[in-house]
Amino acid sequence: MNSHPEIILRAIEPEDLDLLYRIENDRSLWNISSTNVPYSRYALHDYIANSTGDIYSDRQVRMMIENSEHTVVGIVDLVNFDPAHRRAELGLIIEKPYRKSGYALSAIEAISEYAVRVLHLSQIYAIIDLENVACLTLFRKLHWDESSRLHDWLFTGIEYHDAIVMQKHF
Repeated sequence: MNSHPEIILRAIEPEDLDLLYRIENDRSLWNISSTNVPYSRYALHDYIANSTGDIYSDRQVRMMIENSEHTVVGIVDLVNFDPAHRRAELGLIIEKPYRKSGYALSAIEAISEYAVRVLHLSQIYAIIDLENVACLTLFRKLHWDESSRLHDWLFTGIEYHDAIVMQKHF
């Protein structure tokens, strides 16, 4: 039996706008993503409305992570999709009240299965701040390969941090 919680990955719905707005505008997350400007509700509403959910059209796929009570606990996405090389970058945010509860592990396993079985990707990768020990520990636990160190890769607004590229080959 799994020691981590069951989750469901589902498409973004209009009802997710407030959560998406809160996450995309959380400045504490900007140093771990490519976002560095706030998003308006209008822009996010437009994103939800126009997202096809097709990674080949959008070059990304974003899914909401629901727990067994159908509460959204986070967001997982595959971005920077490269169809020629069959790879994509993994992004993951778990809402603060649900962190350290196994949801990240469940989400990584679920999106990995989706990547290989549905999208037929050969690999996914994640770029992780070297100082994010909890995240690095999780990916190591899941047997992802550490492929390289990126020096001064992530800027916190005050200083640069090194990052580690973690890869999962299928």
